[in-house]
Amino acid sequence: MHRAGYRTPAGNTILQPCRSYLFTHRLLAAVDDSDLRAQERVLSQLICTETRRVYINDKELEMLPQGRPWRSMCKGLILGTLLTSFMLLLYSYAIPPLHFSNTQNSAQYQCSSYPAQAKYSVLPAKASNRSVDGSHSCQPRKDIVFMKTHKTGSSTILNILFRFGEKNSLKFAFPSGRNDFFYPSYFERGQVEGYQPGMCFNVFCNHMRFRYHEVHLLVPADTTYVTVLRDPALLFESSFNYFKHVVPLTWKLSGEDTMAEFLRDPWHYYDPDGINSHYLRNLLFFDLGYDNNLNAESPLVEAQIKEVGARFQLVMLMEYFDESLVLLRDLLCWDLQDIVYFKLNARRDSTISQLTPELYQKAADWNQIDTKLYRYFNATFWHKVDTYGRERMARDVAELQKENEKMRRVCIEGGHAVDYESIQESALQPWQPVGEKNILGYNLKKNIDVKYKRLCRKMLTPEIQYMTNLGANLWITKLWSHVRSFLGF
Repeated sequence: MHRAGYRTPAGNTILQPCRSYLFTHRLLAAVDDSDLRAQERVLSQLICTETRRVYINDKELEMLPQGRPWRSMCKGLILGTLLTSFMLLLYSYAIPPLHFSNTQNSAQYQCSSYPAQAKYSVLPAKASNRSVDGSHSCQPRKDIVFMKTHKTGSSTILNILFRFGEKNSLKFAFPSGRNDFFYPSYFERGQVEGYQPGMCFNVFCNHMRFRYHEVHLLVPADTTYVTVLRDPALLFESSFNYFKHVVPLTWKLSGEDTMAEFLRDPWHYYDPDGINSHYLRNLLFFDLGYDNNLNAESPLVEAQIKEVGARFQLVMLMEYFDESLVLLRDLLCWDLQDIVYFKLNARRDSTISQLTPELYQKAADWNQIDTKLYRYFNATFWHKVDTYGRERMARDVAELQKENEKMRRVCIEGGHAVDYESIQESALQPWQPVGEKNILGYNLKKNIDVKYKRLCRKMLTPEIQYMTNLGANLWITKLWSHVRSFLGF
């Protein structure tokens, strides 16, 4: 009986005793396309899909196990499910949040009273002064908006706020489905999980692109607003290396030191309208809700910097972190135990690019608006320190550092941070940047005194896990995490 054949590129015919075949792709991938005879040898290895027999040069070699088609189908089903989930994720990121027109009467949406769901008895906020000996002359403030800026040590401050809020049963405004308020979009009320007009919250502390006229409608009128800045040149280095895999503008950079190449001629690579380009220029100004591509000499820049000063009661500086926390403690009338901390979300030293004086200056010049912003609030910061008292500040910083050191010895296995791969509990593994695993974490000591065990765990818990513990629904963030894990990045 005549059998139809498949003609190879070399002109030979391979007999086909079946109606359909599968080629062995693994061998095919190893063949040089220019070698026709080698290609013929590969093409002549066929799998009969009816009998599950393998034929090499028309000779039966073996019968394949019948289970393999089911494995392929299962893999295909899994891949299809993941692809569908990924598309849903992209859709969730792309869909605009519920929008409220600015023409609407904002009074009906104003937070008119303290949160009905809050479990504490609210005391009116007084001046944030305490006596020189540290005793209270005020009531702790419990309504706080922390404008969480990027790459400024803000994750450590976030942990402090989570602990304080949990201890005092405060009501957090959490994003819907994610760990940020649909950043880099401007903040809107509809981005808050479960939002209904008239709702009131105690604490805002997740990443957002700040919009004061939306935020203030959701918190009491006497809420304290704080944020944190960082030296713009050092922030640029951190942001460039952390976000480079999600900023397409950086993908065309060549050489071993891509940051130095970018700073050599930024406008050759930078596009103000590029995807995630805000991570590469004046990121602080952008986070605070302003145009990061303005001319730095524009009068509008100076006016907006002063506007930040009018809205925020305290602008902290990462370079003076302990001094900043002492000022925060004084402003909020908190206790020392409320501000003890471990450094969270820090990068491995080997991944930090050391800026030469020349590169530092180039980075500062490229981020000129942020540089102006930082200089302005550096001056106001030290004015606050002088008002607080330099000697008193030194004494309180030393007290905070002593308490931090005590907690380090009590809580942390080995006394120091470790690489991601060395973190033993998934509950203590911090979120990693795309394509990297360079964010450090900690291991909890095994036999901790019961007096400190609960506090130790909370101080070491990363943002995502802590939000989950507080009841936030992070389904989008978690789905993205699973997709990244499956794809290996």
